Amino acid sequence: MKLQSNIPSGPLAQKWDKHRFELKLVNPANKRKYEVIVVGAGLAGASAAATLGELGYRVKNFVYHDSPRRAHSIAAQGGINAAKNYQNDGDSVYRLFYDTIKGGDFRAREANVYRLAQVSVNIVDQCVAQGVPFAREYGGLLDNRSFGGAQVSRTFYARGQTGQQLLLGAYSALCKEIAAGSVQSFTHSEMLDLVVVDGQAKGIIVRDLITGKISRHSADAVVLATGGYGNVFNLSTYARNSNATAIWRAYKRGACFGNPCYTQIHPTCIPVSGDYQSKLTLMSESLRNDGRIWVPKKKEDCRKDPNSIPEEDRDYYLERLYPSFGNLAPRDISSRAAKRVCDEGRGVGESGLGVYLDFADAIKRLGEQKVRERYGNLFDIYHEITNENAYRTPMRIFPAVHYTMGGLWVDYNLMSNLPGLFVLGEANFSDHGANRLGASALMQGLADGYFVIPYTIGNYLAAQKPGSCPKTDHPAFKEAEENVVGIIRRLLQARGKRTVHSFHKELGRIMWDHCGMARNEAGLKRALELIPALREEFWHSVNVPGSEADLNQSLERAGRVADYFELAELMCRDALERRESCGGHFREEFQFPDGEAKRDDENFAHVAAWEYQGPDKPPVRHVEPLVYEEVKMTTRSYK
Repeated sequence: MKLQSNIPSGPLAQKWDKHRFELKLVNPANKRKYEVIVVGAGLAGASAAATLGELGYRVKNFVYHDSPRRAHSIAAQGGINAAKNYQNDGDSVYRLFYDTIKGGDFRAREANVYRLAQVSVNIVDQCVAQGVPFAREYGGLLDNRSFGGAQVSRTFYARGQTGQQLLLGAYSALCKEIAAGSVQSFTHSEMLDLVVVDGQAKGIIVRDLITGKISRHSADAVVLATGGYGNVFNLSTYARNSNATAIWRAYKRGACFGNPCYTQIHPTCIPVSGDYQSKLTLMSESLRNDGRIWVPKKKEDCRKDPNSIPEEDRDYYLERLYPSFGNLAPRDISSRAAKRVCDEGRGVGESGLGVYLDFADAIKRLGEQKVRERYGNLFDIYHEITNENAYRTPMRIFPAVHYTMGGLWVDYNLMSNLPGLFVLGEANFSDHGANRLGASALMQGLADGYFVIPYTIGNYLAAQKPGSCPKTDHPAFKEAEENVVGIIRRLLQARGKRTVHSFHKELGRIMWDHCGMARNEAGLKRALELIPALREEFWHSVNVPGSEADLNQSLERAGRVADYFELAELMCRDALERRESCGGHFREEFQFPDGEAKRDDENFAHVAAWEYQGPDKPPVRHVEPLVYEEVKMTTRSYK
């Protein structure tokens, strides 16, 4: 199989405009003859469903939540990037493009990233028109703040709840189309398989999470916007129900999985406090805009009250190591730096796995009231969890799993190698390379949903004869439903002694220890021994109470964890094969003397896309070379 990226020809700055003109169109009357399934209703899914519905397509939107408003996009707190240059500080579309390419350690597709930077300027206008309450300056203009990996202020924000406000805007657009009848909304509905007919995606199999009913749904095209797979680590900043099942089941139907080892560790999370935790809480990267990160210089000071440690005994290590960017160094670099000082024995807190994020200077410079205006709800969250007042004493933070840059492989049109299957937002691999810059997730989700998929899906549908969508009695639907029922029955019949959660926790520890912030050959090979053995034990020893015929959250979670076992193995395979360090993928064998990541552009300047071959067979690793026309691959430096 050859991966066709379908990147348009011509100068980089003109590719998207040229491509839009060359795409085939579907006339308004014919749009009503096509049915599109959108799975997911976060920013990418809600914006795509609303926009396609408004264009005239008949859209079915599926979400496992009780309401699309509960999608995990609400947790993206800090802001959304756009190259508006309101601060007049040197920003431009090209600078946003370059910062994103560099931030991804030169492992993203150049044309996709430039398009993302181009459409960013339209996203903010769209959201303002929807009533999103972005922060404003005294004169009424939209305000900006700086974020990691950039030296300009391009991040638009709504205090510390930007994702929630943007999702409400997309949700209102979606509700408008639901009311108009152009979008059908199916809540409490989890996609459990993709239906492929004659090599094309033509439907999905869904389980109603309240009644347990299995149903078949056909369409002319399927759009997956189901988020990332970071919960494979168990402890992460993801919502607990975020999962990988939709994209994993699509992978097992033939969709290639791109760069699965690229996972992001966020440097600004509340540290783990005990084995009882089920998830971790993110403290927005926006806090690094005004907060200063430090640890004591002396190990013996680590248990002292931080306010008692004099300035000369504090190591503001990001400012020392990366003077050009300081506390705004990218996430992967900042996370590894935190790990390094903790490994030296200078970590703070009871576990020793923590560093300080200090707002004393900002409060002195701006006043406490201004800090409250910018970050108040984040300080409130921190107080609720730790019972500490961060206005009076520094926050304690430590890196945690936060985002996945890998995902299903897609071409420039956001279509997978399976014709008719489109993948948006965090569920695809396309825009962030080996590391995502802060405030770019919201940008990508809305860019894909509002400004890319409405054009590119039409190009595919224009080649499909109206009314040719297969009926749900097609043998492919029957086979897919039987596959889903078989998985459910196998889980319920195990009747072992261990809970689903105990398996998930054990898998998470294996992944964090061997495929987490730092990886090495020996650890990855060990993980590839432990994971299959644990998966085998899972299928014999898991206990899933209840039945399939009603609400059964244990059954839901069991299916997701079963998929995590297989995905975890693929992630470790990918990390083992990629014998270089880049972005969030840090192989300890490949680093410069100062501890920075050492890429191998000669052998690994490509996307790794894995193709499923069947149970108990190793997947095939395909390669899409990354060809850079505008920028030169250089050693990334933020010093």
